[in-house]
Amino acid sequence: MKKILKVTGKGSISLKPDSVRIFINLTATKRRYDETLAQSVKDANEIKQCIEELGFSKEDLKTNSFNVNMQYENQKTANDVWKRVLVGYTYSHQLKLEFKRNQQELGKVLYALANSQLKPEIDITYTIMDIEKAKNELLARAVEDSKNKAKILAKASDVKLGDIVNIIYSKEEKSFVTAPVRAMALKGDARNDSAYDIDIEPDNIVADDTVTIIWEIN
Repeated sequence: MKKILKVTGKGSISLKPDSVRIFINLTATKRRYDETLAQSVKDANEIKQCIEELGFSKEDLKTNSFNVNMQYENQKTANDVWKRVLVGYTYSHQLKLEFKRNQQELGKVLYALANSQLKPEIDITYTIMDIEKAKNELLARAVEDSKNKAKILAKASDVKLGDIVNIIYSKEEKSFVTAPVRAMALKGDARNDSAYDIDIEPDNIVADDTVTIIWEIN
């Protein structure tokens, strides 16, 4: 039976966000299903027009989620019996706009949305543009950590490392996001400015990953 050494290494990184995501939350309730869908299209088009006027393409605005739910109320009948009655339909549409981190650009977008007729609620998150590069860096650091630990353990145990038998790493999707602003309500401004003066400094994005390497030992 082969003798083995199994060592788990950990890699960590801390990255400064270079991309901002604005999630625009739209919702409305209508009595009929077709009216609700029509309203959702109207509202989405208004937001798209608002964003296009800032120089973005309408393709820059992505749908993150969309659903329509039935709305009920408890109503009392003539016989004093409470009955659950369908009173309408509510749509929820979340749109995402992502661009290179820029405080002035962010201020323009928020100002335009706040002064639109809809004045939607928004979330602001920050991320990095090259996520794949960050994932690869994490794995490389975890492998290096595992190798260093294995060398120390082998030397302390007076054994020699042989060939690598197996490498095991987590396939869990890593989150490279920091979310400093959630459910922010927007309010219009009567001034003739074209942008809000926004000063948001998000935390660095911290992530870690592990890799387990199994060596033969002699």
